Amino acid sequence: MTISYTLKVANSHFGGFSKLLFRWKGSIYKLLYKEFIVFVVLYTVLSLVYRCLLTAEQKRLYTKVAQYCNRSTDLIPISFVLGFYVTLIVNRWWAQYTSIPLPDQLMCVISSNVHGKDERGRILRRTLIRYANLSAVLILRSVSTRVLKRFPTMDHVVEAGFMTQDERKKFESLHSDFNKYWVPCVWFTNLAAQARREGRVRDDVALRLLMDELNLYRAKCSMLFHYDWISIPLVYTQVVTIAVYSFFAFCLIGRQFLEPLEPGQEEELDMYVPLSTLLQFFFYAGWLKVAEQIINPFGEDDDDFETNKLIDRNLQVSLLSVDDMYQNLPPATKDKYWNEPAAQPPYTMATAAETLKPSFLGSTFDMRMCEDLEQSQPVEALPSSPRIHTPLLTRADSGSPSPHPNRPEDPEAVAAIEEEDTGDEESQASESLMPGGHLKGLRLPGASEEQKKELPQILVKAPSSESLSTDRQDALELP
Repeated sequence: MTISYTLKVANSHFGGFSKLLFRWKGSIYKLLYKEFIVFVVLYTVLSLVYRCLLTAEQKRLYTKVAQYCNRSTDLIPISFVLGFYVTLIVNRWWAQYTSIPLPDQLMCVISSNVHGKDERGRILRRTLIRYANLSAVLILRSVSTRVLKRFPTMDHVVEAGFMTQDERKKFESLHSDFNKYWVPCVWFTNLAAQARREGRVRDDVALRLLMDELNLYRAKCSMLFHYDWISIPLVYTQVVTIAVYSFFAFCLIGRQFLEPLEPGQEEELDMYVPLSTLLQFFFYAGWLKVAEQIINPFGEDDDDFETNKLIDRNLQVSLLSVDDMYQNLPPATKDKYWNEPAAQPPYTMATAAETLKPSFLGSTFDMRMCEDLEQSQPVEALPSSPRIHTPLLTRADSGSPSPHPNRPEDPEAVAAIEEEDTGDEESQASESLMPGGHLKGLRLPGASEEQKKELPQILVKAPSSESLSTDRQDALELP
């Protein structure tokens, strides 16, 4: 069963996590003690062989090999490989739990939209929710060893009440090479459509709601099937396992106590028990065992999902919701705070101190403002300076040739040109000019006299004839 210690860590206190270290069930000790004993025994055997059985020359050779193995441990990126792998496994583990189909939403929709207090209405509601639970049982039999041991054959499913004999015949008459967990979902849709024709489902909106909730339920069943089918690539699991095992194989030889190669060289401290190496084995090998345990949470490990309990809970709750609770409502009365403008539930003596705490109104509520009154006085917004627009200057004589004869012109459209730089002497080269450099014959089609008076006076210096190109000279008409 799943080991829960949530209540033990509800409040942080001295030695809170330390007390969890003495638990055995679901602990890392129970998961790792066999591998740990094997590692300690092998290390001890190699240490005794080196200390008692090898000659001086053999010790020198063993020392060189041990130093090589100790250097080789730095070449294995065990932290990176193992950390990324365990992160991937944990995310997949939680995603599988959220994919377990729960009938809570579906049973509420059935209870509120499939009507009838008579026997027919009751049969429809109970059969619909039973089909949903049957689909979950069929998919869990495919992925969970616990559920398969509980329902090893279809006879056990029929005996448990999830399926009738007639339904089993229909189920087995459908020949398919693939998993048929989806068959009860199709029965659900057909029965819901029949209930709509009988008027048990009042309108098409209610029928659509039933179908939508069933599709969400079926999608979770499908996700469980695909999580069981598509697992973590085997090559990745093999890489991580080989990395961890090879790392500690090198540690068995390289972390031994070694005598100095040269006479007079300072000896290392002989600890007899390699505490740091044992802790390293405990951390890395334990990390790998955690991934091994939760890579498939539908087994029978201590922390695997309680799928059989979920089946029991789902069937009992869903049948209670669609049958006994159908239109079985308590009387609607005035609540306790009917005449009170601000509802305030009572506190017990254990929680009375919480009433003294002020309510949180925002992080800036207690911010100290500037004490200068002039800085707090409201002021009017400064008016933005208007942008000066220059109207498009048309040709003085409409009969003059256009510099763009192929471009269509609308005599009623007047565009505005924004005067960005008054020192640009060539920005107005395409407009009508007089020899003195003054504009003449300015006309705006469709503009009133008042608008013409408001137009700014613009003086444009005529460019020299040398700077004008041949096509510009043809386009300009000088009076």
